[in-house]
Amino acid sequence: MIGSAGRPRPILAGQSWGGNVVVELGWRRPDISRGLVGVDGGLIELTEDFPSWEACLAALTPPRLDQLTAAALCDRVRAANPDFPPGAEEAILACFHLRPDGLIEPRLTRERHLQLLRALWEHRPSTRLAGLTVPLFLLFADSGDAARREGKRRAERRARAALSHFRSHWVSPAHHDVHLQQPDRVAALLQEAAADGFFA
Repeated sequence: MIGSAGRPRPILAGQSWGGNVVVELGWRRPDISRGLVGVDGGLIELTEDFPSWEACLAALTPPRLDQLTAAALCDRVRAANPDFPPGAEEAILACFHLRPDGLIEPRLTRERHLQLLRALWEHRPSTRLAGLTVPLFLLFADSGDAARREGKRRAERRARAALSHFRSHWVSPAHHDVHLQQPDRVAALLQEAAADGFFA
């Protein structure tokens, strides 16, 4: 599918658990990409924070939003993230269907969401680092939470020790959804890495 898009060996980027997906893909198929990007993701290992699946499930089960209208969801997003730029709400709304009754419904069903969460909890991207041969760029968001920062620093140290072609950049202060909060800055950082030959 990647080859059929007419762009052989593209740079693959993913945010949060999507970063873990591209790291896994880059490890399994180094021939299809010339570089990987994890935007506040890529080396997430949930077992370090949640030793049991039950603890992970209790902490990270998504809230039910299917009793909200689109307007109510936008109000929640704006209230929780006052520094999000205009248009961020529309990007989040793209993750939902609008039902005939005016309420929203997640495109990703709750069952599938929990299946993905379980897969992420089981994933050990640190075991892929030794065999990763394509360049990896990790962009970390620092929200100010010291425990989360240290977990990301630990992942950064592992990658730096294992990889010969690794780069990282910290954005602070920043939300986990830094691509929504600071889209121009994230785009500029990725363009810079591509332009200066990091992924060559």
